[in-house]
Amino acid sequence: MSAAFTTWAEQERWATKRERPLVSAELCLAQRELARRGERGTSRVGVGASSTFFDQLAAHNHNHTKSPAQPYDNMSSGRPVVHQDYIAKIRYSNALPPPPCPPKLLDIPNTGLSSGQYTSAGFASRLAREQSLNIEADAELGMPIDLVGIPKVFDGDESAIQAMPHPPPLSAADRALMRPPNALGKAVASATGATFLRRTEYVTSSTTGGSKFESSNSSNTMRLRRKRKTVETSLDDPTNISRHILKGFNIAYPADAYNGQDSAENLRAAESTPEERLAWNKPKHARNPNLKLLDSYPLLPDWDATPDTGGYMIFKFNAPPVNNPLDSSYDPRLDVALLRPAGQTIQDQAKYLQDQEAHKLDPTVPPPIARWQFEFFLPSDKNKVHGIKRNFTTYDPANEDDIDFDIAEDDEGQPRKCFKYDNIRTYETMQQVGDPSDTYGDVVALALHDPEKHESEPLRDTKMQKAAYFYPITQRTGLRPRRPGRLDMVEEQPKVDIIEAAGKDPESTDRREEFRRRAEAIEV
Repeated sequence: MSAAFTTWAEQERWATKRERPLVSAELCLAQRELARRGERGTSRVGVGASSTFFDQLAAHNHNHTKSPAQPYDNMSSGRPVVHQDYIAKIRYSNALPPPPCPPKLLDIPNTGLSSGQYTSAGFASRLAREQSLNIEADAELGMPIDLVGIPKVFDGDESAIQAMPHPPPLSAADRALMRPPNALGKAVASATGATFLRRTEYVTSSTTGGSKFESSNSSNTMRLRRKRKTVETSLDDPTNISRHILKGFNIAYPADAYNGQDSAENLRAAESTPEERLAWNKPKHARNPNLKLLDSYPLLPDWDATPDTGGYMIFKFNAPPVNNPLDSSYDPRLDVALLRPAGQTIQDQAKYLQDQEAHKLDPTVPPPIARWQFEFFLPSDKNKVHGIKRNFTTYDPANEDDIDFDIAEDDEGQPRKCFKYDNIRTYETMQQVGDPSDTYGDVVALALHDPEKHESEPLRDTKMQKAAYFYPITQRTGLRPRRPGRLDMVEEQPKVDIIEAAGKDPESTDRREEFRRRAEAIEV
């Protein structure tokens, strides 16, 4: 139905208040219909686009309005015509399905954009190269392993799944495809039997396996040559190692070389080359040929100086133990200084037990070395150093007239000869390395000795030859002064202020002889 108003003025006031043309209920329904149609077609519908429909609607509305036609038409004709477009907002749903796989987290290092890593094309190429393809394989991984269809396989007869005992002969056309990859390409003559260290001018056709001219009437052409099979010796073979060690001694001392047959007592050395003998007679520096050799020393062990423990220990102070501002020279008392173990702290013992358990679980780990506190002692006078060295040597041990001893009392109150040492300070272990079971594997001490140039007094009764003597080192320890304050010790040792040191002959030499036999043993 059309809208009905009481008076004409009331109708005019209603139209002016709403500020829009008078629209009946049918017009509103028409606009809704146009909006519904616009969802199927265009989203913008204008009045002029469907004038026929609006003309019919206006005529229908005019016939059902209960008001005078003439006044309404006059007022309608005097009002300006307002064109109003209808805009319908249409929203289309864009529901995308979820991704077929869960998101993957990439570990991208955050180095910033300054390096240009993320802005170059190589960044994406690297990501694509590092991220492996996620290819889903079937249950059989592309290879059928279902044995149900194979005959007699469940009866114990596996001949159907094994290789054929007599495969068919390979076709001549396919034989070239079965060649190994290293056989492809042009054949290159390789220098067989020539080491890579040999110089190129010594590699001739005889060593490279080239052809050799022989006379046709030679007697060797009608019989087979039996080549001697060379037995390759391993470089790690003990016999091979011993032969090359003896070769070095034969080059240095050719008069003492053994050239007989191999036996249990004597082993023949490896053959030396002319180049090796020339290098020994006229040695040259590997990197600087202009250097000239001044002197040479054979490398030998010093068995007489091997201690009962099997090796020496190196102690390094992080600060000078003797600091005299008035005298900056070397203090000779350091040559005869004493270090006395003064116990362990609770922390050091716990660390030692922990490392010992780790060694039991993994025997390849070197055994741990206990960390100790040490008391450092020095003689009171520098003049005592010569007498201490003289007393603790094997050179003329019965002569004690020129030794300046200190006199002390023994337990029975009788005077005795000794050397007094004063307590300087206490040190703690800072760091230490070493393996007591491998005394020659890490570091060795080296001492050059030349009897013609040795000016000091000898320290042993035997004469030593000219050589560079090496000595085993069991461990290296770094020491630093102990910090002031009381420490939690496992077993507190009483502090010693003075040590009275005296020398005596060793009670047994079995232990030293054991080290000698172990070092001199050569397995053949």
